[in-house]
Amino acid sequence: MENFFNIFIKSIFIDNMVFAYFLGMCSYLAVSKTVKTSAGLGIAVVFVMIITVPVDYLINEYLLSPGALSWINPEWAGIDLSFLSFIMFIAVIASMVQLVEMIVEKFSPALYSSLGIFLPLIAVNCAILGGSLFMQEREYQNIGEATAFGLGSGIGWLIAIVAIAAIREKITYSNIPAPLRGLGITFIITGLMGIAFMSFLGITL
Repeated sequence: MENFFNIFIKSIFIDNMVFAYFLGMCSYLAVSKTVKTSAGLGIAVVFVMIITVPVDYLINEYLLSPGALSWINPEWAGIDLSFLSFIMFIAVIASMVQLVEMIVEKFSPALYSSLGIFLPLIAVNCAILGGSLFMQEREYQNIGEATAFGLGSGIGWLIAIVAIAAIREKITYSNIPAPLRGLGITFIITGLMGIAFMSFLGITL
């Protein structure tokens, strides 16, 4: 249990998808104009990641990795399907995003309209694909660790986009030099937040 907690905390603060790896920046910058919209998209990302990372773990463990097919037939132990990782992971992500899109459209039409094209674009959000690829690279020992990583990574992305949205709402009333208004000041604030999150590197897990 302690190992799960360590992976969870580390994926939120130390290995934050936005501030440590700058993944998912297109949605992060485009949707973070209001807190309400950002929170909606962030929750959708959390939902997708908590499902796709464990599912991709099982696919990698029992289908794609070298020798993974030996549970079906011992003679297939030499088969390596890891070259299919990208297409399989993306297929799982696209399926989950389609499910999220239908749920949001059904229960929150206003949020669905405000997210616009960025909701289906979660399917190509590099933060979500990055979560599955990091899971594969780090070789987590069981599905529990993969789930903790997926949940933590999703929450980390949610915190990042809601935080920048809150700041952008506040600075609307600030006297910002004209050349820096909009994305200019957003990039600067994101860089400063990334530096602030580097302080969590001191956490011993």
